[in-house]
Amino acid sequence: MATPASDIPLKMKAWVYSTYGKSADVLQLEENVDVPEVKDDQVLLKVVAASLNPADFKRMLGYFQYDEFPLPFAGLISLDRKLKLLVHVPGYDVAGVVVKVGSQVAKFKVGDEVYGDLNETALVYPQKSGSLAEYTAAEEKVLTLKPKNLTFVEAAALPLAIETANEGLELAGLSSGKSVLILGGAGGVGSLAIQLSKHVFGASKVAATGSTAKLELLKNFGADLAIDYTKQNFEDLPEKFDVVFDAVGQSDKALKAVKEGGKVVTIVPPHTPPAIFFIVTSTGYVLEKLNPYLESGKVKPVIDPKSPFPFSQVVEAFSYIETSRAVGKVMLTYLLLSASSSAAVRVDDWQSNWGKDKFPQMATASVSLSFLAFVAFALSSIVSGYFLFTMKSR
Repeated sequence: MATPASDIPLKMKAWVYSTYGKSADVLQLEENVDVPEVKDDQVLLKVVAASLNPADFKRMLGYFQYDEFPLPFAGLISLDRKLKLLVHVPGYDVAGVVVKVGSQVAKFKVGDEVYGDLNETALVYPQKSGSLAEYTAAEEKVLTLKPKNLTFVEAAALPLAIETANEGLELAGLSSGKSVLILGGAGGVGSLAIQLSKHVFGASKVAATGSTAKLELLKNFGADLAIDYTKQNFEDLPEKFDVVFDAVGQSDKALKAVKEGGKVVTIVPPHTPPAIFFIVTSTGYVLEKLNPYLESGKVKPVIDPKSPFPFSQVVEAFSYIETSRAVGKVMLTYLLLSASSSAAVRVDDWQSNWGKDKFPQMATASVSLSFLAFVAFALSSIVSGYFLFTMKSR
């Protein structure tokens, strides 16, 4: 059983979707969503900030539907046996305050400020109740204490991206004295892969690709060589690299840029062997290991200058990240005028420090069902109705 907390409401506001599609078509703000129940190995968080990842909108589009309960799905998911439509609350990354702990939780207590990626395995049965809500439940093992020098917004920008960058560089065997090329150095994963390569793994040379407007930004992240992909084919460079980290889906070209005996890792399928495709496994242990680099300022979150979006503008935030033009992470905050007000000021500071020595941090619609979705819904309802009938007949 969880530690009781009388001030925790039974209902909350949350962004939800009950069928697949574009965010502007399927996302709705609901004000009467059940606050998640806390299992013995979980904590309940009051969400302060969250960030968006490509996985969020790809899941909403149905890319992962074979690895979760497919939508639309109707079933007996309430205690009163009423037929209800299953909804998903999107959101992987979170930073917030612990308000309730399960009986087996040993690391955290009520009042702790924590952050993490809610899903240990990003694509296999991700949580139905994500971080785009007032409260969310998280397993103890995916969280760690928030670095004291980071705001909630800054901390929420990190988990999935920094854990992906770290795992990829480890998988590729990057170590002191080796060279690395990061494809997509201005993105959420790429910007952190540059910093980790330089300050954690001790790479002798870090190269990264980006557009013309982002070359100086790549250098500020720590890239020794910034390659303008609009003017130059990185695979044609005479210099080759011990490791190539592909964050954009060009593993075929990456194989031409790696040294003999080197490794290419990619996070975008389909991939070209012998490039290694991987899906990150998120744990609080990795974040805890990297916290000293964050606290020292050697590694810093990179936040798009349009961020943070308020909780009321989740659809606008999704529409922006879907353009693939964001630099760093797109952020959402729930307490903009209180807990995150300092972060909002710092976004302006980051923009004003562009190009200086100081590290610059960039800073409802109705549900539409297609015919096939309608058929799936009807079939699931018939099955659930039959089950309900048989239950009542007993």
